[in-house]
Amino acid sequence: MPPTTARTAKAATTAKTAAIDPSTGADLLDLYRRMVGIRRFEERAARAYTEAKVGGYCHLNLGEEATVVGLMSALRAEDYVFTNYREHGYALSRGIPPERVMAELYGRSDGVSKGWGGSMHMFDVESRFMGGYGIVGGQIPLATGAALAVDYRGGDEVVVCLMGDGTTNIGAFHESLNIAALWGLPIVYVVVNNGLGMGTTVEMSSAEPELHRRAASYRMPAARVDGNDPLAVREAARTAVESARSGRPYLLETVSGRLKGHSVVDPARYRSREEAAALRDADPIAAFAVRLHDLGVLTDALTAEIDEQGLVSASRAAEFADASPHPDVSTLFDHTYATPVANDSRRLPGQALFPAAPRPATAARAEVPA
Repeated sequence: MPPTTARTAKAATTAKTAAIDPSTGADLLDLYRRMVGIRRFEERAARAYTEAKVGGYCHLNLGEEATVVGLMSALRAEDYVFTNYREHGYALSRGIPPERVMAELYGRSDGVSKGWGGSMHMFDVESRFMGGYGIVGGQIPLATGAALAVDYRGGDEVVVCLMGDGTTNIGAFHESLNIAALWGLPIVYVVVNNGLGMGTTVEMSSAEPELHRRAASYRMPAARVDGNDPLAVREAARTAVESARSGRPYLLETVSGRLKGHSVVDPARYRSREEAAALRDADPIAAFAVRLHDLGVLTDALTAEIDEQGLVSASRAAEFADASPHPDVSTLFDHTYATPVANDSRRLPGQALFPAAPRPATAARAEVPA
């Protein structure tokens, strides 16, 4: 494997593959269906972007489906989730309908954030999906504050805060982990390590590339897990969530390579052909399908059926998004504040800051005889 990801990949593969109990076939198939559903949704979203139906930036979970499904399977419905801008799969896994997620990508009124958020800023109180943040690390202090609120109220919820590997180098990461450890907040920080902060390798940007070890500075429990194994991720996430629920925050690192570039428009030329091929060979969906086939849980016919269901779901989501109306311009400022604010500006682009003063009446001009 090329040196750019050799170290992180080696560490990930040293983790034991989670054992599978054949008696839990329905549970295993549910995990597999959800992974395939995310894959087909993201592929359809990428197509929509090339068709200019999705504006702004668009970051996909392609290749990270096992991490997404494994993490979300360890949570209760009342737990809170904060993500970065690579969020579509997490929104789907929290139960937000694919139609509403796709409509949000299209910037339409029926989107989960009514078209205001787009790909990077989804938000849904009902599913306790708290965003979607375009600023690198912007979610970490907010998630920590949410955990403080839960602790202050004496609640039993846990906050999960997701981030990429590049985020661990900003100050808010260290400040938040420090205060969470000091105050015993119910939060799990999850670093999804795909080996690249945009196009820079972890080894070139971090003196300690095994990112879970940074928790030692705050005497916080931590672990690293193979992010391509949904069962291993779920098991590790359950341990992390149990720790946080008991008052000990946790840092979990999942190692999972993204199959495409940083965003839809990134051709990922910083990867060699050999590295790209190795990532395809490690495709978590294909690997999990082989394991389920070997157990007799999955058949060729069922594999094709699940794939078709994923394609149909993604197509219906796109059709729904296409049919959804654009937000009316008059509603542009409707959700600027959570509660009404006196004298808030609702000025549209191009409008004057202040209304034009009325012109004074001019006196009649005196007639001048010729």
